[in-house]
Amino acid sequence: MARAVPLFSGSKGNSYYIGSASEGVLIDAGRSCKQIENAMEANGLKMRNISAVFITHEHTDHCSALKVLASRYGLEVFASSGTLRALEQGGKIAPGTKTRLIENETAIGNMLVQRFDTPHDSSESCCFRVVAPDEKSALIATDMGIMLPAVREAAEKSDFAVIESNHDIEMLKTGIYPYYLKQRIMSKKGHLSNTDCARELVNLVRKGTLRLMLGHLSEQNNTPQVALTTSVSLLEEQGMKFRSDYSLDIAPSEAGIKTVIF
Repeated sequence: MARAVPLFSGSKGNSYYIGSASEGVLIDAGRSCKQIENAMEANGLKMRNISAVFITHEHTDHCSALKVLASRYGLEVFASSGTLRALEQGGKIAPGTKTRLIENETAIGNMLVQRFDTPHDSSESCCFRVVAPDEKSALIATDMGIMLPAVREAAEKSDFAVIESNHDIEMLKTGIYPYYLKQRIMSKKGHLSNTDCARELVNLVRKGTLRLMLGHLSEQNNTPQVALTTSVSLLEEQGMKFRSDYSLDIAPSEAGIKTVIF
């Protein structure tokens, strides 16, 4: 039985476990090693069950634990060539760490992990879709200024999807961030807004992806209630009823007990 466990999501760090109770992979490692260990334990998961770590890009909130985590548990690190290069140049991978380029897809144990490129202000960012032995699949897609067709198609084919709902546009525009940062976040290489996300969810529910989660919410420019309300309202306008036609949740910013069976 495949599961997705959002260990952490948001401005402070991001990490997801996807697999089974006995074998899985980490998508990103953006908190401390100890915090990830504690979050795994809280969700009834063993660190020895992690087969590999997949890093979406080199920003600290996605890889801060990587150096310690990979060394302590002897984990192989998968990423795009640009991300691997940036991680090495930034000293975010310890010497001797096993690394491997993922171009399109790779088999890990009895699972298949697929890579899809994303537009973000990093060296070569991507997102990942994990396919279980029974062909059920989960997609984690955050840190992207726009939803590219390949990512949208991957989401449409997934049984569960985490989609970025980073900021409320008005909160961002009137907030404390400097102008250049606001422009970066709203750019095509920035982050999806609540409204952007909601539009994508309407399409996904129509296409049959009914288990959904909002991820990577900004602490400064969003709240869980605002993000959820934005998506639910637009879905309702299209005749899609919350909790009956689809499920929608918020990925936790801090460690909690939350497992999605897909």
